[in-house]
Amino acid sequence: MNKSEKSKKEFDTVKFFREVKEKIARETKGMTFAEFKEYLNRRKLKLAK
Repeated sequence: MNKSEKSKKEFDTVKFFREVKEKIARETKGMTFAEFKEYLNRRKLKLAK
């Protein structure tokens, strides 16, 4: 693979996970630990279905 092929990535993993991390940080800003645990449990259940 040459440089021009590398620059035409279809999916940028680092960019994707950074966006997900920032979204979670915005959604959970100011939550207590108990609220954050509940957020994770609700999120886990939503993704599993």
